[in-house]
Amino acid sequence: MDPSEVEFIGEKELVTIVPNFSFDMIHLISGSVGPFRAGLPVKVPIWLAVNLKQQQKCRIVNQDWMDVDGLNETKEEEKLSKLFIKMPSNHYMEEAQLLLNVGSDDIPDADRIKTAVKDIWDIRMSKLRTSIDAFLKSEGLHAKLDHLTAMEINSVRPLLPHALDQMLRIQTISDGKLTQSHYTGTSQ
Repeated sequence: MDPSEVEFIGEKELVTIVPNFSFDMIHLISGSVGPFRAGLPVKVPIWLAVNLKQQQKCRIVNQDWMDVDGLNETKEEEKLSKLFIKMPSNHYMEEAQLLLNVGSDDIPDADRIKTAVKDIWDIRMSKLRTSIDAFLKSEGLHAKLDHLTAMEINSVRPLLPHALDQMLRIQTISDGKLTQSHYTGTSQ
């Protein structure tokens, strides 16, 4: 799965918008949304919110978790924790990017939210790299990483199988040399 596919999955999350038009319920494959009444909040998938915002047909309401103080608390908690903490949204990075790219005029403190989300991402990526490094050095057979989001997992997916394959090759070569030296009575 590449980042665009992860983003596609994240676009299905529901957000609240305030439409500036009225329209009956819309029946989609993923379910029905609406009815839309001008000035009354309604929950819609992010992809629809983005589309309506681009057409200037709605105002995006800030997500509950997209609060600067709450995000800064999450950032500090993530810094202090050795383990990954549960994020306020399983698609926090994708949601923030999509909503802030089109709706930054609707969302108070949009720049500070972007910064806080980016800081959280950087902390978690650093922690993930450190965890993977420790796992590879320990030559572990399995690892458990709770509370990672799909985008975070996807960011290391291309690297990890390749690294594990290389480690297996090195280990196989080393084992072969040990076996060979055992049979010949030589040491290497």
